[in-house]
Amino acid sequence: MNFIKERFLFLFCSTKGLILVAIAMISLVTVLFGTLSGPMDEMGVKDVAVRVLGIDLNPAEREGRIIILYHAIAMAVVAIETYLITALYKVKKEAQARINGTITFGYLLSMIFGLWFAYFGHNYVFHGLFISGQVLIFFAGVQLLIVVNPWSREVRIDDPERAHTRSGVDMERVALFVMALATLISALFGAVPGSLFGNGFQSFLAEDIIRQPVKPALDRAIIGHLHIMLTLIAVALTLITSRWFEFKGKLQKWAMPLLIIGTIIISIGVWMVVPYQPAAHIIINVGSMPVLVASLLLVIYGWRRITRERLVQTGDEHPTFLKKLSALFHDPIKFGALWQMIYMNFVVTFVGIFMAVKLDDIIRTWSHREERIALTGHWHVLSGIIATIILLYYADLAGLKGRARKWFGWIVILGSDLAFGAIAVLETKRLYVSELNQQPLVDTVVLLGDIGLFSVLILLGVLMFWRLGDLFTRSGRWKKELQQPDLDTKPEVQS
Repeated sequence: MNFIKERFLFLFCSTKGLILVAIAMISLVTVLFGTLSGPMDEMGVKDVAVRVLGIDLNPAEREGRIIILYHAIAMAVVAIETYLITALYKVKKEAQARINGTITFGYLLSMIFGLWFAYFGHNYVFHGLFISGQVLIFFAGVQLLIVVNPWSREVRIDDPERAHTRSGVDMERVALFVMALATLISALFGAVPGSLFGNGFQSFLAEDIIRQPVKPALDRAIIGHLHIMLTLIAVALTLITSRWFEFKGKLQKWAMPLLIIGTIIISIGVWMVVPYQPAAHIIINVGSMPVLVASLLLVIYGWRRITRERLVQTGDEHPTFLKKLSALFHDPIKFGALWQMIYMNFVVTFVGIFMAVKLDDIIRTWSHREERIALTGHWHVLSGIIATIILLYYADLAGLKGRARKWFGWIVILGSDLAFGAIAVLETKRLYVSELNQQPLVDTVVLLGDIGLFSVLILLGVLMFWRLGDLFTRSGRWKKELQQPDLDTKPEVQS
């Protein structure tokens, strides 16, 4: 009995354990439902999975299934970010336990019963449990918004190295509060149309209706919900990463106001999609620039810190440029988390800006299928980059060291970037080849994408099996993580 109790306490009462459970659940969902993907269908795996598991794949319900699958994964990612926020920022232990417990029960309820409803027969009790889990996640978000209140006297700061007002209001905490508030409001953009299913509103994928000249308000709300929630997840991860690297100094003082302003402008732009769509994209593009600059300042600070700390370890007081590069690349996990923020601009930001600027001149001259591929790839690459940064952070928290740390870091970086780069080429292939001559290019980039993603998934599986095996040891790493403070990298002591 004590065997089960101790491991339950680790998995559901410690930050690292909660993150491990969420990553494990995402991994299971990805592997299980990844068998239904196009490449698996070509190899005959899909047919076997459908027969063995009894999956119901009614073509008329495809959009609804995909929407629930996306939400199941996204809610687990939001839970991971919530665990990290409550551990990295000054939050009372009681509030941390309450918020983490609420969101954990919520995402597990939604994930399990939502996917059961979508893929294994339509028991509407399960759909009700799916909605109930989402309500609990929203309630956890309301609690988080209250406890991160930056104007509370208990969280005032006077650190000259960190951005704050004259009265001591922590600007980083203001950015966190703005992100949390925008997330709650934006969640309603999906909840309101969702509440009207069957009452003049049907499920759809945003990429399928992109060329409709007139879109109902509820459809525009769904499109806005998709865009802003993914963006706010990225903003939250930027704040988490800033705590991971203990971001401070002049660059931090510039970055936090920019992040606040950018988040507000982007949110307003997305919300404008419903009442006045023509102005929305302009506002969103304007708001994106401060956020991108803030993330760039974080990368500059982080890379400087990584290089400086390694040179101190080696005792090299007058390093050459090559030695500085070697110091920067010495830890691929920390380097890679920041590199992904830079690489994102090449495969997401620049592609998105090009599509927006050349929408009428180039993109709309393509067939709808080509624009649909570009949009789908665009959103998936951004979510994939977010996932790799979280994975690298968890590898650091899990204590990977030595060769295992280097192999893990470089395989995640090179594998994911190979896949994301290949997808970016696939999105824009009509710029390089005609439809008549595209097949060799398509075959090549699809193969490279599969190789890159497969390598990352294999590595993720190895990590999960390592942690699973560790749970069955008497005094494994789980025991130490249960006994030590939540996160070794926490710059603030909780009250």
